[in-house]
Amino acid sequence: MAAERVKKLASQHAVVIFGGSNCCMCHTVQTLFTQLGVSWAVHELDKDPQRKEVERVLAAMVVPTRSAPVPAVFIGGALVGTTDRVMSLHLGGQLVPLLRQAGALWL
Repeated sequence: MAAERVKKLASQHAVVIFGGSNCCMCHTVQTLFTQLGVSWAVHELDKDPQRKEVERVLAAMVVPTRSAPVPAVFIGGALVGTTDRVMSLHLGGQLVPLLRQAGALWL
C-alpha cells in the first residue's frame, strides 16, 4: 500500500522531492531546481504520519545507488535518485533535457 502511495505522490507533479523539512541536501536540490526555473513539489517525510512505511519503500528503491533514501528525486514520475545522482546529471548536461522531457522546464 505504501508503494502505491509513493508512486501516486511521485506522479502528481513533474518534479517531486521526498525529503525532510530540515534536510540540507533536500534544500540543495530544491535550490538547484529553483535556479533552473523548475517548479517542484516536496513531500516532507517528517510531517507524514506514514513516514516509516514511505521511508521503507524509498530505501528499497534507492538502496542500489545509495544507503540514505532521502532526498529521493522523481522526475516525470520516475525515480532519478538522491542528491549525488541529480548533481551528476546536472554536471553531465543530462538534467535539463530530462526536465524538458518531463514538462518541468520549457526553455
